[in-house]
Amino acid sequence: MNDDSEKPSLRPTSLTVADAARLLTKAGGQSVTIAMLEADLASGAPANADGTINLVHYAAWLAREMSARD
Repeated sequence: MNDDSEKPSLRPTSLTVADAARLLTKAGGQSVTIAMLEADLASGAPANADGTINLVHYAAWLAREMSARD
């Protein structure tokens, strides 16, 4: 059965800021807001040319930021 009304799947290499916030909140058990992600982007977190977020690149950036603070 082919149902064209299926929701499109999320691509972890190209998430909108809102989708990334929702996904990270659900996966991490702590609230991640759009404002938090936008602050990270303003602080140098990587974004794709179209403004979406690649979760692998974002996670690597977060790891570098956290290790630089130690």
